Amino acid sequence: MAEATEQWTLKRLLDWTNDYFEKVGSESSRLDAEVLLAEALQCQRIELYTRFEEVPPAETLTEYRAWVKRRGAGEPVAYIVGHKEFYSINFDVTPNVLIPRPETEHVVVAAIEAAKTIDDCPIRIIDVGTGSACVAIAIAKHIESSIIAATDISTEALEVARANAAKHEVTQQVRFFTGDLLDALPDGSKPVHLIVSNPPYIGRDEIDTVEETVLKYEPEMALFGGEQGTEIIQRLVDQSVDMLLPGGKLIFENSPDVFDQCLEIIENSPLTLAESIKDFAGLRRVIVAEKQA
Repeated sequence: MAEATEQWTLKRLLDWTNDYFEKVGSESSRLDAEVLLAEALQCQRIELYTRFEEVPPAETLTEYRAWVKRRGAGEPVAYIVGHKEFYSINFDVTPNVLIPRPETEHVVVAAIEAAKTIDDCPIRIIDVGTGSACVAIAIAKHIESSIIAATDISTEALEVARANAAKHEVTQQVRFFTGDLLDALPDGSKPVHLIVSNPPYIGRDEIDTVEETVLKYEPEMALFGGEQGTEIIQRLVDQSVDMLLPGGKLIFENSPDVFDQCLEIIENSPLTLAESIKDFAGLRRVIVAEKQA
């Protein structure tokens, strides 16, 4: 009996890992433990609760323990398991792309709502700084009449993006271009109905406020938007003016720390503020700017 109580059942593994992650400072210790164990077992998280008394095979336990060690050292779970859910879609991720976050889903929602007012077909959209292509692909799946040009300055990021587009069968809708913001587009590209973006918006002067694990593991070029955090956004707004059709909209994420500065950028541009959107925490997060018809 004594030996049986010492067996590493799934419940015991989860409880121990949860306690360990709490001690090392994880803010989502139980979730992290469940995601890693479910991945090791190749099952859904919910299934763990019906298998509490199961003892995993030795090779599974070895792999899980290695992942727990990596997570304990600060590596994000998404990079360990190689994927992350965004807008109810599972995306492959690597350290070459920013990990998709729930806040960015508001950009997708705003684009879908904006598309409802557009009678043209196809609806032409540009996703600037596509990363894993989570925004472009989520939009493509929900706006079937859309065609999307997705740009990124990182060739490594675009490898991940193309793989995700193939995985989710939207390669006919989404095309990828390498380059800096809208300069990545071919000469003579037609103006579009919507431009969406989750651009870098952390200021270099805010580096002390950024989580250590984010700085250590996520791609720097996807995080920092200049000394103040708005320099790239300023260029994006300037370039968007000529690339939007009359009545077209620029929809971009930013942070509460630079939101007022972003509003000022819009006020000093030919675009007009159409909407500002708060995230799930009630913080100002997304700006929708419109080019007047």
